[in-house]
Amino acid sequence: MSKKTLVIGASDKPNRYSNLALKFLKKYNFEAVGIGKKEFQIDGFQVYDKQIALKNIDTVTVYLNPKNQEEFIDYILKLNPKRVIFNPGAENNDFQHLLENNNIKCLNACTLVLLQTGQY
Repeated sequence: MSKKTLVIGASDKPNRYSNLALKFLKKYNFEAVGIGKKEFQIDGFQVYDKQIALKNIDTVTVYLNPKNQEEFIDYILKLNPKRVIFNPGAENNDFQHLLENNNIKCLNACTLVLLQTGQY
């Protein structure tokens, strides 16, 4: 497995895109962990209900609106991922500029589409 991914805004509800993202990450053999409102497991991946110390995060994929992202700004900067994906509805120009100023690549894209089209 490569490109360890952190899914922020992970949901245990099967109809949520963040839930599908975790399932697709598993399907396409990526390692993943999530942070959501409560702890649970999905397809062998752990989702936590708080910010935890993580290492070697390649990608952070965000499923929170800009207001709810505020508590994660410093956390994501400290993780120093190679890239952050802002999924539809999560686009945040101010946060994106901050990340890019810290040499973190940003994409306004859909994680599910990137995975299914081999662009992840």
